[in-house]
Amino acid sequence: MPLTVVRREHAHLYAREPRSKAAKNAVQALLRLQHAEEQQLERARIESGLSKNEFQAVRYMLQAHRDGRVFGPKDLAVMLNVSAASVTKIVDRLVTAGDLTRHDHPTDRRAQVLEPTVQAAKKIDEAYAQYHRVVVEILDRLPSDENDILTRRLDEITDALNAEDDKEPFEDEYTVSDTDGITDAGAAALAGFVMAAAGAGPMLGDAREAQATDDADATPQTELSH
Repeated sequence: MPLTVVRREHAHLYAREPRSKAAKNAVQALLRLQHAEEQQLERARIESGLSKNEFQAVRYMLQAHRDGRVFGPKDLAVMLNVSAASVTKIVDRLVTAGDLTRHDHPTDRRAQVLEPTVQAAKKIDEAYAQYHRVVVEILDRLPSDENDILTRRLDEITDALNAEDDKEPFEDEYTVSDTDGITDAGAAALAGFVMAAAGAGPMLGDAREAQATDDADATPQTELSH
């Protein structure tokens, strides 16, 4: 019984029922997609041999490296919301595993610079590659008007969530001014996309982190720099 409850919990709606069948289908599809993402990301993390904090640490450091930003233990403590002592343990384990290197800061002798290795980059890239591949393949098959509907509605959901409690949106969030009411056609398009995506293969991660590629069939990026 407990296992059955856990398996079905993701389908439980903690809000009122949608007013139309089309909207209900879209909501259910989004819940299924969210669950598929979470499951696949956890599988990828386990296969990488990293703990949850280690996986996130490598991910943050890889993003910083590719953005050309210097990243140190203090930055990692803020990103992971852990103590300096915990960061030291995480960094030590990653260095020992060959996923991270430490260097002296070029201008601050008291600081260190953390750099992910090619091995670590491969773990993160492979974890997220399937999600990005499935999304691109499915959206490429949609006509422009359906993609426009998806873009507006998903942005509206993101903006509404970011606006909760008058919080400011994160720097890397997109905002839109469109406020038209969603139609049954729009809800159907949204449901069609997320249901197809969740059923087409493993889904995970964050679309904001997609790495651009000229070849849809190219192997996952394993270099530190693009």
